Amino acid sequence: MLRGSYRVIVQTAWRGQRADALIALHAHRSAESIDAFASRAVGRIAVVLTGTDLYRDLPASTAAIHSLDLAHRIVMLQDDAPNVLAPRWRPKAEVIFQSARALRTRRKPAGRLDCVVVGHLRAEKDPLTLFRAMSLLPKELPIRVRHIGAALDPELGRAARALQRSDPRYRYSGPLSHGLTRAAIQAAHLLVHPSVAEGGANVLVEAITSGTAVLASRISGNVGMLGRGYPGYFEAGDESGLARRLLQALGERSFVRGLAQGCAARRPLFTPAREARALRALTAALLA
Repeated sequence: MLRGSYRVIVQTAWRGQRADALIALHAHRSAESIDAFASRAVGRIAVVLTGTDLYRDLPASTAAIHSLDLAHRIVMLQDDAPNVLAPRWRPKAEVIFQSARALRTRRKPAGRLDCVVVGHLRAEKDPLTLFRAMSLLPKELPIRVRHIGAALDPELGRAARALQRSDPRYRYSGPLSHGLTRAAIQAAHLLVHPSVAEGGANVLVEAITSGTAVLASRISGNVGMLGRGYPGYFEAGDESGLARRLLQALGERSFVRGLAQGCAARRPLFTPAREARALRALTAALLA
């Protein structure tokens, strides 16, 4: 998004090359690069809070705190995040939503509920709440779940494969390419997102820009993407709440319409053109 106007160097850590500005992802993991760049006084710094730095590392991480103190601008990925940020940093903070290319909304099959879950199997994504919710749903109901993501936690991977063997409604696909994953999101009635920690999950953007509604845990990172009044929340870690939402989506047309309307209202926030404008404005401000 910046390459047409600037020479962009993309690295996992700054290695001392001359640069006029630094945009650092993650306050804690990029702390060494941020400190080195600031100590050389070679340009201004923006720090992007990507999730675990905001919701896990702060306020305990002295490295993350130092990064935010050094930053000239702080970027957050969803609009509930500023409420979590310490007041002293808020004047230099802004929200830039991530984006995704819009896909045509596909017609969904009637008479059943096809769900997709996208996220690597690890504790933050909380797949166990989904697994427990599946056990609460009557087996005769036409609710199917496809789960996409690598088993970063081997124990959760074993649990997913065991559930697939015992419950034909659940299919664990493992990691897929981005194109196949977006196609699976586009085909589903619902994206289910049970995370316990998120900075601003781009998979929600990919669902909304594909015409697929969302059921999500009520955590800051999801509320900031979907809006406080969105009707498709369940409490984090609450398998019975998720199961009730799935039953609603299967049986109540008005509930599904409300989900679709809520997602459509947020869709203009997630266009690539909007994100590109915001990133160019951020960079121009760093270079001013």
